[in-house]
Amino acid sequence: MIRLTLALVHHPVLDRAGETVTTAITNLDLHDMARSARTYGVDELYVVHPIEAQRALADRIKSHWVEGSGKKRIPDRAVAMEVLRVVPSLDDVYTALGGRAAIAVWTTAASSRGGDLATYAEARAKLEGETRPVLILFGTGWGLTRPLVDSADLRIEPIHARAPTGFNHLSVRAACAITLDRLLG
Repeated sequence: MIRLTLALVHHPVLDRAGETVTTAITNLDLHDMARSARTYGVDELYVVHPIEAQRALADRIKSHWVEGSGKKRIPDRAVAMEVLRVVPSLDDVYTALGGRAAIAVWTTAASSRGGDLATYAEARAKLEGETRPVLILFGTGWGLTRPLVDSADLRIEPIHARAPTGFNHLSVRAACAITLDRLLG
């Protein structure tokens, strides 16, 4: 079975004006993405944040559910939160997975930004035949920066409704769940 890892990227990401920013960690993202990861058999969800105080917050949230009183109240949440790994940069993720050359980096970029895209059916087939570990990047804010999107080995088509609604800005946790279901469901 292929090793699939996720990364929730808080920097470098875009704000609504297209500027590179760092976003804040959201408690709900950690919980919901960890639960989705565990449900679909993903062993690790990296939370990438360059600010030490934000990493400490994520570590405290994880500790509460994995070791603290949260584990006693809701043991299933502990099982899910065990997948979290909190790191300062994507380079730390790459290193943990054996180096950038050893892994296939995929993105679920909200827009193609001019590049080639794989359908979910194509991505699913590619995943089944991939020999390297696959890391899927999920951007917070208004998405990953162009250099990150451009550096991906595979860019999966945007998630959108079958009928145009005029609105398409899913939460990162919803995008993660949909992506995992389309690839592994």
